[in-house]
Amino acid sequence: MTRLPAVMPAGKTMVRRCSIQVNNELDLDVMISQRVLGAFYVGLSASCFGAMAIFARHAYAGGAEALAVLFVRFALAAGVMIVIMNRRQIRWPRGRALIILSLMGGVGYVSQSFSFFSALNHASAGLVALLLYLYPFIVIVIETVFMRRKLTRQRLVAVLLALSGTALILGQGLTGQPLGGLLGVAAALIYSVYIVVGAQVLDKEDPLAAATVVMCSAALVFGVIALIVRPAYPADLSAWSWMVAIALVSTVVAMVSLFAGLKRLGAADTATLSTLEPVVTVVLASAFLGESLLPLQVFGGMLVLGTVVWLARSAPRQPPGDAVTAQDEASSGRNAAS
Repeated sequence: MTRLPAVMPAGKTMVRRCSIQVNNELDLDVMISQRVLGAFYVGLSASCFGAMAIFARHAYAGGAEALAVLFVRFALAAGVMIVIMNRRQIRWPRGRALIILSLMGGVGYVSQSFSFFSALNHASAGLVALLLYLYPFIVIVIETVFMRRKLTRQRLVAVLLALSGTALILGQGLTGQPLGGLLGVAAALIYSVYIVVGAQVLDKEDPLAAATVVMCSAALVFGVIALIVRPAYPADLSAWSWMVAIALVSTVVAMVSLFAGLKRLGAADTATLSTLEPVVTVVLASAFLGESLLPLQVFGGMLVLGTVVWLARSAPRQPPGDAVTAQDEASSGRNAAS
């Protein structure tokens, strides 16, 4: 009878351990489902961004200049997002988050676009695009060096596979001047910071609200520049319809989906999965513009798609609880020995 008090706590400890284990498994299932959902959002975003090159080609053919496309793109998108925000009564970001999101759009997006389009004047489109897609690797470097995030072997292998696939897709006609290369790297650096900062802000902000602020600030800055430069706008209705497609598909859907995925996956995995974008662009260009699709590009696309599936299905780290379980095991051992 004297051992009963020692046995009873051990029994309670066993029940507690089972409860913790069940809760951990449920948390893990939720985290995995959130990763799959996040991967879907990033894939949708990359597909919409990838289609923008096709839309822009038609808009340019109708007489529009790049600055006009950028201004109309963000102005229309911002208008649509404001209506959605008001209809759904979503709270606007405030304080520090509002300032950061405004800078992301008005400074980050504008400077990245300027660097990218300026690079095209000094280097081939393939080289500029390839340099831009260095940003998944740069994001990982930023998180590892400056934010002390652990660099796992899986994440490193995934980003190297994605970058290799991207190089195979875009690696045709890589020519250019040093200035073009520097501007291309600058575009990648700016976009990397944009992704990392966005991931931090989205911890506490609604993705739709965050995207709206970014679009509004970008539209404002591009609008001021357009008033000064006075770029050429489309000359026919068909070209305008392609600009509307850029605003709705490649901006509203693309950016909201990107932020939704960023909130669930974080900066590094979001950046890696976004390498799906050139795959979509090359496939659509082959299907609708008659551009040739080389075997190496097909293989590169398969590498990127394989990386996307791998990251989407990979299990996140085990949720916390192991330390509690270990403590219970020690407590159980002490009770049994008493």
